[in-house]
Amino acid sequence: MSDEYDYLAKLARQGRLSRRAFLGRAVALGASAAIAGSLADRAFAQSPIKGGLLKAGLRGGASSDSLDPALISSQLPINFCKMWGEFLARMTPNAELENLIAEEFGASDQGRTWTIKIRDGIEFHNGKTVTAEDVAATLRRHSDEKSQSGAYGILKNITDIKADGREVIVSLATPDVDFPYLMTDYHLVIQPNGGVDNPAAGISAGPYKVTVNQPGIRHGGEKFRNYWQGDILGHADQIEIIVINDATARIAALQGNQVHMIDGLEPKVVDLVKRVPGVTVETVTGKSLNVFNMFCDTAPFSDNNMRMALKLAMDREQMLNRVLRGYGEVGNDFPVNSAYPLFSDDIPQREFDPDQARHYYKKSGHSGPIVLRTSDVAFPGAIDAAQLYQQTCAQAGITVEVKREPSDGYFAEVWNKQPFSLSEWSGRASQDQMYSTAYLSGAEWNDTRFSNETFDQLIMAARGEFDQAKRKQMYHDAAMVLKDTGGLIVPYFNQWINAVASDKVGGWVKDPNDDMSNGYALARCWLKA
Repeated sequence: MSDEYDYLAKLARQGRLSRRAFLGRAVALGASAAIAGSLADRAFAQSPIKGGLLKAGLRGGASSDSLDPALISSQLPINFCKMWGEFLARMTPNAELENLIAEEFGASDQGRTWTIKIRDGIEFHNGKTVTAEDVAATLRRHSDEKSQSGAYGILKNITDIKADGREVIVSLATPDVDFPYLMTDYHLVIQPNGGVDNPAAGISAGPYKVTVNQPGIRHGGEKFRNYWQGDILGHADQIEIIVINDATARIAALQGNQVHMIDGLEPKVVDLVKRVPGVTVETVTGKSLNVFNMFCDTAPFSDNNMRMALKLAMDREQMLNRVLRGYGEVGNDFPVNSAYPLFSDDIPQREFDPDQARHYYKKSGHSGPIVLRTSDVAFPGAIDAAQLYQQTCAQAGITVEVKREPSDGYFAEVWNKQPFSLSEWSGRASQDQMYSTAYLSGAEWNDTRFSNETFDQLIMAARGEFDQAKRKQMYHDAAMVLKDTGGLIVPYFNQWINAVASDKVGGWVKDPNDDMSNGYALARCWLKA
């Protein structure tokens, strides 16, 4: 019963299961009283310890970062917002939907109307109680095209939002069977009056209250004593995030005891870091992908011959082995892998073909260098990836000029602004959410400027289809359209690679939903006595 025990042990470490409940469930699974007691001893030996200051050194911080959840666009602000923010729901490490501020979701009218029952007694950091009106105002703000919210693309389907007592009723233009999963989006932090009054106030109902906000330098919080799940999250009295965009500097900070955990460990140094006493490398495979983005509406990428040439000039196997050292799996030029439900494994894998790449390049009629912009914060190993791609493109007669951009402001000034650049996506709860966030025509975060009527129709039809076989076929067809006509080049799906001072820190939870334990590492972990 190893898997079942591991699950019970995880609940115990998270403070979500008492020793009595653990013993009862272990016995129910077939363990004798003696064995159940031994298992409990091992599990509860790792129970949370309260207090202290827990620190992380993270990449992706910039002076332009805002506490407004609508504007979050890089990994460090995501991590910090999950410290002070609370959501309607989130995905669990076991790929299940966990209700938070939402006590339950109910559908009617074949998925066109959703009723969200709001949990009673949850408190904001300012002392006010979270109400249905606050939730409704939050959803209204993010579904307003003028909000510039990164969640606008997944909320465009909303036609009406109203609060009624403890319930929020959301009406949709078309059915959406995945609606509750959309509510896990990290932009949708529930704020007083939806954040309309002061969206960057940093006030929500999460485990920590904001005490320090120095964009590009550091962020900090103190434990919110009235947090509604205080026995599960928020074990340290204080948390601090130090912005360390340089990969070597992050490792030095961990070794020098300046921080307790770091993100963005480059695969090429993993074996070296594993030898550091008291440090554990934590890896997990999920939906994260590193990407090369071309603007489909900007020359020379507006010609699909050019886009196809650049896709065929990518040696994905070589990229995976040399940049990731095997810590991932090859991509196929659409943003979905087997970690998603309804994934189709029969889509032909695109292979490196310099001769065909040369053929399509000539058909495009373009000549001269193509500028590819990158930075070491784009993703771990991004500089190496760009230079390796430059070499394989040369084999097809395509000249790529790699331009290294400053780390600070890369996601504000380069990503989604320049026509050919590197970036990363952490994945989303469902295929619909991934596609709607970044690839539907007009999506706020459509970072390839992709617009295709057939693709849009397939995604919208799948959104309201209850027949899972039909839905899977629609996603298959949509993936083929994006793969063959889109502006996305996916060399690989990467593993999250973090490093933790395990001699000082306990409670790390492997969570494939996003980096740093789905952004909750500082709230899930604790300092050992």
